[in-house]
Amino acid sequence: MNAALVVCASAVICLVIAEWAQSKTAKAAAKMSAASSFLAMAFACGALESTYGRLLLTGLVLCWIGDACLLSSGRSLAFLIGIGAFLLGHLAYAIAFHQLGIHPGALLGAALVVGSLGVFVLRWLRPHVPEDFRIPVFCYVGVISLMVAMSIGAFVAGAPMLLAVGAIGFAISDVFVARERFVQSGFINPALGLPSYFGSQILLAYTIKLVAISSVA
Repeated sequence: MNAALVVCASAVICLVIAEWAQSKTAKAAAKMSAASSFLAMAFACGALESTYGRLLLTGLVLCWIGDACLLSSGRSLAFLIGIGAFLLGHLAYAIAFHQLGIHPGALLGAALVVGSLGVFVLRWLRPHVPEDFRIPVFCYVGVISLMVAMSIGAFVAGAPMLLAVGAIGFAISDVFVARERFVQSGFINPALGLPSYFGSQILLAYTIKLVAISSVA
């Protein structure tokens, strides 16, 4: 686990530097190294030993595929496929969180708050998103809003707090991805979004161990 954490942190630092230097080769190598590190963390935490672990691992693998697809620049077909992979990844996370148990009241409250924020984001993005990308992007915002709400419901029901922290951090990182791709590109987007994204993925992978410990206790 410590090795995966060190690799992830090192790769993210290299990735941010590569973004600043605009080195495509370095960006690809660093990004996929960081993505592979959250898979390594999941395996090290026993992802194959529980239903929650296997569901979360499914989401992580889909996100790994999404990361590979998003290596392409602009708004290409690969980017669209990447959105689809991440959307399915968020669904896998939501199902994993549901498997732990959900507090109905917390889920409802979180859904109202997160849903309102999602509507705000969609209104912000709408003038900038091309027509052929609108349905995938709008669906994506809806699914990640569901995932975040489910994480909060699971946390209130007794799941580890890092589960909700990771889900929220993931959603925040996606705002920077959307800003970079559709609104205004600039170094600030990867500089803030990439650490948030990979840090959140590592936290979510680590919850596999925390859930296993709590189930034994």
